[in-house]
Formats: sequence, structure tokens, C-alpha cells
Amino acid sequence: MERNIVKVTIEDSIAFVELNRPDKFNALNFEMFKAIDKTIKKLAKQRGVAAVILSGSNANFCSGIDIKAVSKSPMQMIKLLFKWLPGNANLAQRVSIGWQRLPIPVIAVIEGVCYGGGTQIALGADFRIAAPDAKLSIMEARWGLVPDMAGLAGLRQIMDKDKAMRLSLLAEVIEANEAKEHGLVTDVVADPHAHALNLAKQIANMSPDANAAIKLSINYSWSGSVRRLLSRESLSQVKILLGKNWRIAGVRQTKNPEKQYKPRQSGW
Repeated sequence: MERNIVKVTIEDSIAFVELNRPDKFNALNFEMFKAIDKTIKKLAKQRGVAAVILSGSNANFCSGIDIKAVSKSPMQMIKLLFKWLPGNANLAQRVSIGWQRLPIPVIAVIEGVCYGGGTQIALGADFRIAAPDAKLSIMEARWGLVPDMAGLAGLRQIMDKDKAMRLSLLAEVIEANEAKEHGLVTDVVADPHAHALNLAKQIANMSPDANAAIKLSINYSWSGSVRRLLSRESLSQVKILLGKNWRIAGVRQTKNPEKQYKPRQSGW
């Protein structure tokens, strides 16, 4: 088993997560699926983490699923796809939608190749910052497969339906600037790591409870019913008002900008 297949470091309340199979362009084998899933679960418990920056080693994000490695073991395929109920997320889907469900803003740094499963993972992030030479593709159709890693949960919120349909049907490889035109990436900059870090620091300067509530509200209410939107907003606000961070935010705005926030409330 490969060691340090997903590297995690935490500095100044920002978690840096790096996919680490550089010799395979960070392709997803079974061990990496498990490691990403485990990392998301651990970060969810780290209430002092204010933002996550997700990247790939050696200037590539992720080239997709390592078909050769995964297909060697039918049992691994079963473990990737197994779920108790159709509406639950299996392991393959949790590495994408898990980032969306994390109560912490997630920023993906996209360099080099971001194909297939790599794009599905990036779609779970809240922001995608790409290098000008990055290449992206929803590539599953090239192999006669349907994209089945839950990336559509994010894709439908950021792209027009016809553009998403075309990219998914034709498995086109597109450059970063075209991806930005489609809404697939947030920004294209020469130094995506520096840009992501600056954004993460700005996020970390806000209340972690407000960040969690805003992320929850936008992700789950974006295409939901108005009744659920109203309910979610009200419940989140009550929870925030029962905590201390909204008061600290007021102090930071009016008296002491260095006042430290309390760790994020649990239960988001």
C-alpha cells in the first residue's frame, strides 16, 4: 500500500490536502479513494479548521481513475460502488460530494490534468482555481460509462444544462479559460496556489459558524424548494445566535479586529 497517498497539513486554521501519486498524475486507485474519504471525515471533526485547499502533487490535479489498478480486484470494484440504499453515497461518490457536505469552505487548485474522476472531485469543492495551462474533462463517456461520482451535484449549480450535457456526452478536453467561460472553474490565474491561499485567509477571517451556515444554505437550497430554504435559513440563524461567534464578529468589526473566534459549532 502506498504511503502518504493523501497528504494533510494544517497551518493557521487552513488545511492543505494534497493528492499524492505523482508518478500516476495522481490517478485514483482504491487506496486513494479510501484516503480521501477518511480525510474528509477527519476534517469534519476539526472544528478549528476554517478553510481547505485541495490540490494535486507535481503540478497535476488528478488524471481520473486508475482503471488498471482498480480493475485488478473485483472486490475493490464492489467496495467502491456498494451502498445500502440507492440514495446513499457510495465510496466513489463520497470523494466528491463529501467535500460539498463538509461544513468548511473548500478551494480546489487545478493544475495540469483534471480528467474524469479528478473533475468529479473538483466539482465537490466550493471554488476551483485553475492555472492557465490546466486541462479539464468529464471523460467517463469516452470509456462508455456514465459519470457516477456525484460531481453532477455541483455541476448543476454552476453550469448551463446544455453545456454540461455537451461536455458529458462528448468527453471533450477543454482549456482552463474555456472552462471559466462555462462556469466550470471560478478563476484562472498564473499562481493558483497563492490565489487560493489569499481566498482561504479571507474566509478564515470570517465567523466559522456563519461560513458553515452559508455553505449549507447555498448548497442545499440552491435548487430546493422555497419552503425548505426559508426553514433552513431560520434554523441556521437561531443556532448562530445561540453561539458566541456572531458576537465576536461584532467585536472584530467595531473594537478589536484581532479577537479570536471560538471553534466552529458542531452539528452543521
